[in-house]
Amino acid sequence: MNDDVWGEAAPALWGGGPHEPMSALETLMWRVEERSTMRNTCMGVEILDGTPAWGDVLLAHQTLVANAPRLRHRVVVPPAGLAPPRWTPHADFDLGFHVRRTRLATGTHKELMTAVEHTAMSGFDRARPPWVAYLFEGLPEGRSAYVLKIHHSMSDGLGLLALLALLHGSDPNSTATMPYLPIWDVAEPEIGTIGALALDVVENVRQTPGRVARFATGAFNAIRNPGPSVTTGSEYVQSLRRVLTPPRCEPSPLLAARSTTWRFAAIDVDFPALKAAGKSVGASLNDAFLAALLGGYRRYHEVLDEPVDAVPVTIPVALRTDSASLGGNAIAPARLVGPVGAIPDPGKRMLAIREQVSAARAEPALNHVNVLAPLAARMPGTLIGHVGPGLMSGSDLQASNVPGSPHEQYLGGIKVARMYGLAPNPGCPAMITLATHGDTCCVGVNFDPAAFYESELFVNCLLVGFNEVLALSGTGAEAVRFA
Repeated sequence: MNDDVWGEAAPALWGGGPHEPMSALETLMWRVEERSTMRNTCMGVEILDGTPAWGDVLLAHQTLVANAPRLRHRVVVPPAGLAPPRWTPHADFDLGFHVRRTRLATGTHKELMTAVEHTAMSGFDRARPPWVAYLFEGLPEGRSAYVLKIHHSMSDGLGLLALLALLHGSDPNSTATMPYLPIWDVAEPEIGTIGALALDVVENVRQTPGRVARFATGAFNAIRNPGPSVTTGSEYVQSLRRVLTPPRCEPSPLLAARSTTWRFAAIDVDFPALKAAGKSVGASLNDAFLAALLGGYRRYHEVLDEPVDAVPVTIPVALRTDSASLGGNAIAPARLVGPVGAIPDPGKRMLAIREQVSAARAEPALNHVNVLAPLAARMPGTLIGHVGPGLMSGSDLQASNVPGSPHEQYLGGIKVARMYGLAPNPGCPAMITLATHGDTCCVGVNFDPAAFYESELFVNCLLVGFNEVLALSGTGAEAVRFA
């Protein structure tokens, strides 16, 4: 990504205009909650070096909602799922509902994480824009925490970090990156379920001539020169078969139990050291991250005397381009065979991961979710509640690496010291996110305590996994548990 995204970004870069439809993937994320216990709630947890004035926090959010209109939009779902949900301006938008503050009783990091867990597991008011922000006061040494709770249908991880960059100032004397702008969709009417369906009909009618013309052109070219078309189609079908085939390993029996409970942990890792560890064997930061997590899995299984050679892993691959809007979702899942006991050497593990990730990125059908999601998103609510969770789970580990801002950031003049992303757990044992912030890799761990019933052991094993990878950097750096 271009670093300009983190600087003086234009308002058009985040979110979209009124009445836009959700993509098929976003529709599935939204509707799967109607008849299931799955939650697609993203949490961003920032540790601030002090406590900003409440008025400055409100001012920063007033600026934010002006520059990111999507935050003032709620979701309307057409009747019977006949069309995708749409975003519509919320006529009764109330910033006071969405921005809140509270004081921790004991002021410990453990209490903070428990509060964030409870917040994450509670649902959204689906009649309002699906996001809420909290300022938790009372952390040690006068610190505080800013927590953003937002529905995944609004954006993927990269877009959410860009949203936070719009919220923050780039120096202690500013309250936001962007100046206050007029609300450009304030005159747009709020639409209901029937209006959303009518818009879908109108847009389909308008787009039909173009679709017919493109189909005719493609058919004519295929008839005139069928060789490339046949080859391309065949390659795509073969690729689709590969990406839809389950990973060549069974899930770990040790991690088979599931619950609806999320547990959070946070780990700090030296960014330059982790990057150097990967570079020492010709691998990337992402390879080092995944190798460290799988090293932690290996340690956990060995301590409990249930060793496994490999576990199924899913990672999101970013499809976003510099010119694309930073709101919404532009990701595709890639499934890997995660080496656990089979490759105990961390360097060799990184190279094995690198090979798999490179192959997955090169698949023509990588974005196969665009084939499956439209079908799933149109299912009746009861059926989608049964099928949807299966489409989003199936791995023992999901992991995401999101590049953060290279610049220092401030909220109400107070420096952001740490920035953890806690992505939604789609029914797997753990969803773990790395977000770079300055010289720190802030690792947010969302895990199911039914799967990892020895919760403290699991987090400690992750530290072991990171440290065995960091040892390759030769820096002496060690991972530290924040909470």
